[in-house]
Amino acid sequence: MSVDLQTVKRVARLARIAVSEEDAERMTGELNAILGFVEQLNEVDVSGVEPMTSVTPMEMKKRQDVVTDGSKAADIVANAPATEENFFLVPKVVE
Repeated sequence: MSVDLQTVKRVARLARIAVSEEDAERMTGELNAILGFVEQLNEVDVSGVEPMTSVTPMEMKKRQDVVTDGSKAADIVANAPATEENFFLVPKVVE
């Protein structure tokens, strides 16, 4: 896949980036070089390679998936000017 000048201008417009004519021509070459590198990566044989999240083996920390109230309701409403049963009281705005 190669990128032409019109594609660079369209992408710049979609990203709302002001690109001059000179910059667009330079970016065309740069984007084609990047896409060429990605195509080289597609040629690498990765069959038998296990997916990993890090270069060093590590196990992710996990917690129990349980529903709680967080035991923070009193702390959350502590600075509110008016509360009732851990709810914020606000003035009525709709008649």
